[in-house]
Amino acid sequence: MDCLARIQELLAERNISMYQLSKKAGIPQSTLSNLFIRYNAPTIPTLEKICDALEITLSEFFKTEESDYTTEEKRLLSEFHRLPPEARHQLISLLEAINKK
Repeated sequence: MDCLARIQELLAERNISMYQLSKKAGIPQSTLSNLFIRYNAPTIPTLEKICDALEITLSEFFKTEESDYTTEEKRLLSEFHRLPPEARHQLISLLEAINKK
């Protein structure tokens, strides 16, 4: 898997800049830029920070489109990742309330 392409894909999906990612992940922007300039794959610790900043797991990072997700599940995840954190919590609470009925 091309980790750099995947990072760019996730940033585009979430409409996040490389600068915003660097701030959120606590990684110097120069470090991120150098990954792309030199076409180097990130180290596992760097990738973990990126995933944490994007609020996904390493497993989700490496999951490909050929996954077992249905089209509806993919849409739901895509929309979920665009929400701010507070809206995510509200959505989860709503889904939990619906499932209790």
